[in-house]
Amino acid sequence: MSRPTPSRRSVLSAAALGAAGLGLAGCSIAGSSSGSGGSGGDASATLTFWDMPWGTPEYNEVGSEIIDEYAPADGFGKAAYQTIQWNGFYQTFASAIASGTGPAVSSGAGFQAYQFAEQGAIAYADDVLAALDSDPDIQFLDGLVDTLNSPDGHVAVPWQIDVRPFWFNTALLEEAGVSQPTTWDELFDAGLALKKIGVSGFATGTGSGNNLGSHTMVAMMINNGGGLFDSDGAPDALNPANVEAMEFVLELVKEGIVDKGAVSFTQDNLDAQWNDRKAAIGIHTPGLSERVAKVSDELVVGSPLASTSGTRAGLYFVNNLMMYTNTPSQEASEAFLTYYLGQLHRYWEQPVGVSLPALTAIADSDAFRAEPNRAKIVDEWVPVCSTYAAQKSESFAALASVDGGQALAQFAQTILQGSASAKDALTTLQSGLEEVAG
Repeated sequence: MSRPTPSRRSVLSAAALGAAGLGLAGCSIAGSSSGSGGSGGDASATLTFWDMPWGTPEYNEVGSEIIDEYAPADGFGKAAYQTIQWNGFYQTFASAIASGTGPAVSSGAGFQAYQFAEQGAIAYADDVLAALDSDPDIQFLDGLVDTLNSPDGHVAVPWQIDVRPFWFNTALLEEAGVSQPTTWDELFDAGLALKKIGVSGFATGTGSGNNLGSHTMVAMMINNGGGLFDSDGAPDALNPANVEAMEFVLELVKEGIVDKGAVSFTQDNLDAQWNDRKAAIGIHTPGLSERVAKVSDELVVGSPLASTSGTRAGLYFVNNLMMYTNTPSQEASEAFLTYYLGQLHRYWEQPVGVSLPALTAIADSDAFRAEPNRAKIVDEWVPVCSTYAAQKSESFAALASVDGGQALAQFAQTILQGSASAKDALTTLQSGLEEVAG
């Protein structure tokens, strides 16, 4: 399928469904419940790093160069780089970990570390994070490290962020005679004006392989002060903020501000809507302007909108780097991870199509700031965003099944069809969340 960006903000739908079924049931892995985890043996042995295709083909070329240039301290072995494709990636990791042939360090899906931590396969990152506190060149944007905490420690360290901001086509807004919305009320009024010129004022889609519709619904809940879970991590779909948010989206559907075909729009269909100037407002990925080159000069990221309740918030996914208990030595893993974090700037300097940086030094760099829309997302959206876990600050393993499962996708379809009330649709969603998250 054609995906929003190569950023793979979390477990992809097919992979998450596979994960739910596989569940690592066959794994028997010894691990550590706290601190920095276990050790596999000889620190001088080669350390393996598995990475995913996060950007253009050049991304993995740069990654391979970074690993080839790694000069470990005496007593530690060199590192080996291996690209793992997204298709069937979870099974690839699970099988390798079960057989003791998995990586020492890897990138991967956003909730992957939580899944493998439950099986004892993750070496917690608290020690390396504590050591980085005194390194001015490796500091993380506020709030990101907290999203990776767990009762036993931090399961990983952040390296990039995938946000769902509002995008506007300024030329179409001008044609419709409206300004960029700053509130939901203004969004509604702009949508009515855009409808008169045959343009969608709330572009999204839930067709095959397109998860932007699901992301949009959760983003609107969070924008209104709600979320899928309460502060204890219990499913909380029916909280009043969610009901109010979905009633607003249903009103957009009823008034024809949402395209009637949105329920079946694939990612390619949705891109075509933007490219053909049939979409003027919508929640999308940071890479929208690169995806729709015909109108890229007309597109800008808006500031977070004030919702009905007056809150300004949004949805993001924190992609991370994780260490495993099966390693030549934990010290070797931590030394390599520290080196790799110090080289991440090269991905944005090239650039090779990665999403938004998690490190402040990269976010503040001239190379990153050269693209104003991405800089605005970091400055205005990241500080007010939450993950799927909202209202809980930390993520947890069940979010993989939520993200990739059918309950959320079917909920988004129901809303875009306008075929149920907000409460009825959210009641069904609550049941689906309880099945996978308890």
